[in-house]
Amino acid sequence: MHLDLTGRTALVTGSTQGIGLAIAVDLARAGARVAVNGRTAERVDAAVARVRDESGGEVVGVAADVTTDEGTATLATELPEVDVLVNNLGVFGAQEALTITDDDWRRYFEVNVLTAARLIRTYLPGMRDRGWGRIQNIASDSAVVIPAEMIHYGVSKTALLALSRGFAKEAAGSGVTVNSVIAGPTHTAGVEDFVYQLVDPALPWDEAQREFMRTHRPQSLIQRLIEPEEIAHMVTYLASPLASATTGAAVRVDGGYVDSILP
Repeated sequence: MHLDLTGRTALVTGSTQGIGLAIAVDLARAGARVAVNGRTAERVDAAVARVRDESGGEVVGVAADVTTDEGTATLATELPEVDVLVNNLGVFGAQEALTITDDDWRRYFEVNVLTAARLIRTYLPGMRDRGWGRIQNIASDSAVVIPAEMIHYGVSKTALLALSRGFAKEAAGSGVTVNSVIAGPTHTAGVEDFVYQLVDPALPWDEAQREFMRTHRPQSLIQRLIEPEEIAHMVTYLASPLASATTGAAVRVDGGYVDSILP
C-alpha cells in the first residue's frame, strides 16, 4: 500500500511533541508539506528540525495559539491553504468529578472542541472549493468509555465525535472527508505524568505502566500503551487518496480498549 501525499499541505495542531509530532513525521514521510504548530517559536523550531531530520520532507513551522481568534488569524495568514487538517491539540488531566469547576469545564470545551470547530471553519471552505480535503479530529477512547477520574475530558471528546460527524455532513459530496480518530491509551511524556498521578510514583516506568493498565485500563486487548507512531499510521492512511470512501467515521486505534464490535 503506497500512501502518497505529494503536493498536499498538511497542518497538525499541537505537533511539537507526542502524538502530534509523530503524525507530522509520518505525513512528511508520505510526501506532504507539513506545517508544525505550537504556541512558542522555540518549541516549534525544535519540532520542525526534528520532523525534517526524521522524515527528510518539507516542513514549515507556525507559532500561534490556535485556542484564540488572534492565533487562528495568524495561522490563516501564514498558511492560507491546507489540504489536510489534523486537529490534534487537546488538554487532559485527572480530577475528581465533584471538584471540576465551571471554569475547568469551559477550558476543556474551548480547547478540545471549539478550537477544532474554529479551524474547520477556517479551512473547510477552501478544501470544498478545490474539491479535495481531509479533516481529522484526534479523539480518545475516553469519548466512549468516560473515565471516572476525568469526566470533563471524556465529555469534551464525546462532543468532538459529534463535531466530526456534523461537519462530514456539511462537506457531503465535495471530495472532502471528515473523520475522528479514537486514540487509545498512548505512551507520551504527558501520559507518563498522568500515569504517575494514579500509581505509585516510586515505581520504575515499566512497572508503573503495567500497573496502570492492569488497574485503570484492564479492557485493553493489547495490554500495553500504544506508541504514537501507531496513531500516526492511521492518520496518514485517512489523509491519503486511498481513504476516499471513509467519512463521518470514528475510527479506532485503541488496542481494543473500547468493548465494541463496531469501529
